[in-house]
Amino acid sequence: MDLSGKNALVTGGAHRLGRAVALALGAAGCHVAVHYRTSAEPAEAVGEELRGLGVEAVSLAADLADADACGGLIARAVAALGPLHLLVNNAAIFPPGDLATTTAESWDQQLAVNLRAPFLLSRAFAAQLPADAEGSIVNLADARAHRPGRDHLAYRVSKAGLAHLTQLLALELAPRVRVNAIAPGAILPLAGETEEELLTRLGEQIPLRRVGGAEAVVEAMLYLLRASFATGVVLRLDGGEYL
Repeated sequence: MDLSGKNALVTGGAHRLGRAVALALGAAGCHVAVHYRTSAEPAEAVGEELRGLGVEAVSLAADLADADACGGLIARAVAALGPLHLLVNNAAIFPPGDLATTTAESWDQQLAVNLRAPFLLSRAFAAQLPADAEGSIVNLADARAHRPGRDHLAYRVSKAGLAHLTQLLALELAPRVRVNAIAPGAILPLAGETEEELLTRLGEQIPLRRVGGAEAVVEAMLYLLRASFATGVVLRLDGGEYL
């Protein structure tokens, strides 16, 4: 798929990986709708950078924990840019919690944002796709979903579900829509953490002895959005950490 001139929606596009992906799509010639929940100024700054690349851009607020807001977000992006060809389900929440400390409210919120929202957005995306067009969806899963762990219990469950949802959607939406996922490992430090501290914390767990950086995700994202014979792929980017 030639990305130039295509319309894309990137959820959680104001910060970190979402921002990097949105700007990479703009550099590839895409017009981009940048979704955010509360980060209005950073989202608009991304939009300004995109417009500086010569493409159209709009920033759109929506709380993805609200089921109605998901379908509305697709409709608003279409109204701003025209029919969407690309969807990147990047937005997620990552609160800590194990079996004892994860509340029902936290469980529901994480499953809503991290799993239900990609489901609803993907369904609305497929419904608006013109009959003569092909579409591509990439979900941001997580390498943690490949191995059980006691930390971030609800988050891990939501991302494991997203990996499985990716494959179900690939079957359901073929042949016009390809659906793939990226499962990153150690890509970016946590807020307040340096890259060196991240490497120290992970120690010997990463065979490649380095973190991936946003560029690793961008490279994989562009490949999966373009790859005409790839669907149902969950591509793990973890430097070998989860081997």
